[in-house]
Formats: sequence, structure tokens, C-alpha cells
Amino acid sequence: MQADVLTPEIAFAQTGLSLPPAPQPLGVYKPYLIDGKYLYVSGHGPVRDDKSLIIGRIGADMDMEAGKLAARQVGLTILSTIKTHLGSLDRVKRVIKVLGMVNCVPEFERHPYIINGCSELFADVWGTDNGIGVRSAVGMGSLPDNIPVEVEALFELAD
Repeated sequence: MQADVLTPEIAFAQTGLSLPPAPQPLGVYKPYLIDGKYLYVSGHGPVRDDKSLIIGRIGADMDMEAGKLAARQVGLTILSTIKTHLGSLDRVKRVIKVLGMVNCVPEFERHPYIINGCSELFADVWGTDNGIGVRSAVGMGSLPDNIPVEVEALFELAD
């Protein structure tokens, strides 16, 4: 059975991955906002199951593979926010847009590879048709708390 015909909840369960606790805002912003049929998710970092953050700069403190895993952890953190606040991943119909920001040394050029860690997770959950949206992957000179990756996303809600 293809992931495209599974519900997002079942598809996620089949990954064998766990969701970390949904983070609480540490600044003046909302972690998510629903506008009509769209769910906007604020920038998230890589929260572990014990609520700690993955820390480090790609190309200095960690390599590309560790960065890609950190991006997957950001995706899991976003899924946790969705499930915590909306009750189920099934409430989301599809991924519209992902903006991935990579904390890296100036010479680093593989930003899309890093953000694939998050994008591949979303494709596993919502299938290739609904789980892959438009995307930007950019390098940053720094990110909050020296996290390696931050991702914000826009989703379409299910009817």
C-alpha cells in the first residue's frame, strides 16, 4: 500500500519515529495560525524528545548528514505542533510551502540537501502528491540559540 492512500496518522505511525513535545513560544508570536483553509506554522527548531534543542552550525560543529537529521527533527517538531493544537495530522490535506533556513558556514552550498530531511518526512506523512510543496532552502549566518535548522511551513487544511 502506498503512502498516498494511507491517512497521515497511519503513515506517520509507520515511520516508527516519535514526536517531541510541541514547543511553547519564547517570544511574541503564535506557533500556528489558521486562516480559512490554511494553516501557517511559525519557524520551528529541532526539539528532541527531552525538550532539549539540537545545537550547532553546519560545516563547523556538524556535518551534512547530522544537519539533515536535524532538519528531520524540525519536521517532527512541526508535526507535534499540528497534532497538539489540531488534534490529528489528518486535519492537514497537503503541504503548500516550506521555508528552510540553515545555520552554516559561509562556504556551505548544500542547503537544499539539509532541508530534504524535513521535506522527505512530510512526503512520508502526506504522500508524494500532497506532502511535497514549493520550497526555499537558504543559508543563514546564525539562527536562534545556535540551532542548525529552522523551518516554517504553510499547509492546506482538509475539508
